[in-house]
Formats: sequence, structure tokens, C-alpha cells
Amino acid sequence: MPSKAFEPGHLFGHVQDSDHFEVPRVVAGKEGKITLPQPLMGDEPLWKMQTGFAPVDQIVRPLDLRLTKFMVLEMIAALIIAVVFIRLANKMADGDRPKGRLWNMLEAMLVYIRDNVARPAIGAHDADRFMPFLWTMFFFVLVCNLLGLVPWAGSATGALATTGALAILTFGTVTGSGMKKLGVVGFWKAQVPHMDLPGPLAYLLVPMIFGIEILGLFIKHFVLAVRLLANMLAGHLVLAVIVAFIAASYGSLAWWGVMPASVLGAVALSLLELFVAFLQAYIFTFLSALFIGMAVHPH
Repeated sequence: MPSKAFEPGHLFGHVQDSDHFEVPRVVAGKEGKITLPQPLMGDEPLWKMQTGFAPVDQIVRPLDLRLTKFMVLEMIAALIIAVVFIRLANKMADGDRPKGRLWNMLEAMLVYIRDNVARPAIGAHDADRFMPFLWTMFFFVLVCNLLGLVPWAGSATGALATTGALAILTFGTVTGSGMKKLGVVGFWKAQVPHMDLPGPLAYLLVPMIFGIEILGLFIKHFVLAVRLLANMLAGHLVLAVIVAFIAASYGSLAWWGVMPASVLGAVALSLLELFVAFLQAYIFTFLSALFIGMAVHPH
């Protein structure tokens, strides 16, 4: 273990998706792994990225219907959100006033996202239509981030597959709501700002600006996915490096000084990650609301 504690493959293996959960050896025996069953996985993948460019081919995993730990964590996050908010909705439907810290905290978060994120970005008249989407996005990202702080679990938002899927949902909501509000032709036409240009210059510049704006539309949502991925992956990777100092110094006299320093550093970084979990959920929701507002109110 000490010899490979700082190897990139070993460090990334702790923060990337896999088909098993790493747990203490007292729980799962010598290997320290709980392997997930694969009822749908075949001998050959249904599709595989083959561009010839190794970095891209390695990032995009084959479509093999493999059950991974991030999928399990996403299902756990979805179940937690469903159980908590279905129960909360039933209580609110009775017209009772908020009771208890959890109820007050959740309702305060819902109201804050509505009044300070959605309505300023989208507009008071249109924002309420998008609240179910924005609330779901916020709490799903938040719960996935918080699950990443649970020992031996993992952060599903540290995978491009997860953040990319969330960004695609946002992209579909943005373009769909824009075309519904302005019409299909009107929405894409509105991507080019109004400019008083003479005829020959307009024929030259308008197609160029339209292409740039469409490219920018895709880039904004790609960055939306990468921003969340980078922040969550980087934090957990730094945490893995700090803990790796303990393994690297094991068996030496320096271990007695490195171990407490690494533990204190890991605790401090975990507290920072707790703040980042809320911050990144807020940023993702805010940018999603901003993009929706730009689509339904292009001017």
C-alpha cells in the first residue's frame, strides 16, 4: 500500500465510479470490497467510443448496462428526496404551520430558491412554472454531494455521466421552454440580437453571429456539467491525497506526526466540502434558472 499510495491510478480509483464499494476489511473480508451484481451486463458492450483519441475514449465509458456504485447512490438520493418531500407535501396540504427544525429548514430553502434564485432570473410570472424542475435539481445535486461525504460511499456528481445528464436535462428545459414561449422559429431567431445593419453587412454577419450564439448555447451547458464535476472531483481527490500520507508513512517514525496532521487536515477539508456541497448545488440551480430566463426572455 505505501508504495502505491500516491499513484494517480490508485488515487483516482477511490474517487471514480466502479462496480463495487470499498469498505473496511472487517466488513467484507481481505479484499475490502462489496461487488455489485450485474444482472443486465452482457459479454460485449452495446456501444463503445472509438475515436482513436485515447483520452476521449477513456472518459466516455462503454454502454454495457453495468450497475455501478454511483447509480446506487443516485437511487438512494432519489429515494431520500422522495420520502422526505412527499411526507412534507402531505403535511403542508393539511394547512398546518411548519413544525420542527427539519420542516422549517426545508421550507426556508424552498422559499429562498423561489424568491432569490428563480424569480429574479426568470421573472415573477414565469418562474413558478419551473419551480418543480429547479427544486428537484437543487436537492438532487445537494443530496448526491452530501452522500460523497459519507465514508466508503462516493460522490455521484464527481462523474461526467451524472453531471452531463443533469446538464442535458437543463438544456432540454431551456430550449423547450424557449420554443414553447417564442415558437420554434422565433426562439432560434432570437438567438441573434437585433442590430441595425445595412443589407450586405447583415448577410455576412448575421449567419456568423447565429453560429457563434448556437455554439455558445452548447458550450454554456457543457461548462455547467464540467463546473460541478471539477469541483466535486477535485475536492475528493485532494482528500484522498491527504489520507494517502498516512498510508505512505506507515511503518516509519514519521507516521506518528503525519497521522494526526493528516486526520486533522481531512476533517478540515471535509468541513469545507460540506460548504462546497451546498454551494455547488446552489450554483448549478442558479445557472439553470439564468439560462431558462435568457431563453424565455431573450431581450
